[in-house]
Amino acid sequence: MSEFGDGALIACESLVRIYQSGPVEVQALQGLDLVVERGEMVAVVGASGSGKSTLLSILAGIDAPTAGRARVDRWDLLSMSRADRVRYRRHTVGFVRQQTASNLIPYLTASEMVDLPMTTAGVPARERRRRTTDLLGSLGVADFAARHPSQLSGGQQMRVAIAVALANQPEVLFADEPTGELDTATSAEVFGALRDVNRDLGVTVVIVTHDPAVSGQVERTVAIRDGRTSSEVLRRTATADDGGTHVIAEEYAVMDRAGRIQVPRDYREALELTRRVRLALEPDHITIRPDA
Repeated sequence: MSEFGDGALIACESLVRIYQSGPVEVQALQGLDLVVERGEMVAVVGASGSGKSTLLSILAGIDAPTAGRARVDRWDLLSMSRADRVRYRRHTVGFVRQQTASNLIPYLTASEMVDLPMTTAGVPARERRRRTTDLLGSLGVADFAARHPSQLSGGQQMRVAIAVALANQPEVLFADEPTGELDTATSAEVFGALRDVNRDLGVTVVIVTHDPAVSGQVERTVAIRDGRTSSEVLRRTATADDGGTHVIAEEYAVMDRAGRIQVPRDYREALELTRRVRLALEPDHITIRPDA
C-alpha cells in the first residue's frame, strides 16, 4: 500500500496542534488531513478559530505540530532540527503575511528587500541582481525598485512582499490573508499576481483566506472546521455547445483515514441529525437517516 500523500508536495495526516494556555489545553488542529500536489494553487478557508492559520504556520516552519504527520517536499516537519528548520524556511518555502508591515523593512528599498534573503543564503552578487530585476518585473513593480515601503501603495507593497518571498526560489508560497487589508480592485490585482506566479514560475501556492471572492478563483478550495478538513470544492471550466465557457463547481465532503466525515450544518439541521444516525449500505452509495 502506498504512503498517504505519496508523491505530493504537501501531505498532512492526522495532524494535531495543542496549545497550553495556563491550565487549559486548546486544540487548534484535531487530526487534520491534507494533500497538495506540486504545481497546485489551493485556497484554505474557514471561520476564525477553525485552525487554518495554525496549519499555515506549521507548514511554513514557524510553528511545530504536536502529533500526527506533516511533510513538505523532503522535509518531515515533526523531526526537523533547529538548523534544518532554518534551511527549510530559507530555501523550500516562502511566506507572505497579511500585515504588509510584517513583510517589509521600512528603511530598505524594494530591490534591497528582494536582495536580502539571497545575500543571507550566499547567492553571488550577479545572480542576486538578475533575479531581483526579474522578480520585480514579473510582479509589475520594477518601476518602484528604488522606493521604500512608505512610498508604495498597499497593492505595490504586497507585490514586493511576494517578490521577497520568492527570492530564494521556494517550492511553495504560503500567503496568509494576502488581500485582507486591500480594497476589491487591488485585491484582484494581487490575486492575479499570485496566479501568474503559480502559472509562469511553477510555484505551488497555498492561500489562507476568509474571502469567498478569493477562494472562488482557484480550482480547489479546502474548508477547515473545528481543526479538521471538512469539505473541498473543485472547479473546472466546461465548454457549452455554442462554444461558450462556464465554471462548474462541485463540493465534496472529506473523509479522513479513520473514515470520518463532517456533515455540513445545513444538512444536519434540515434532517434533524443529532448524536446518532442510521447508515445503510446501498449498491452504489450510503444513506444517512435520523435516529427515529
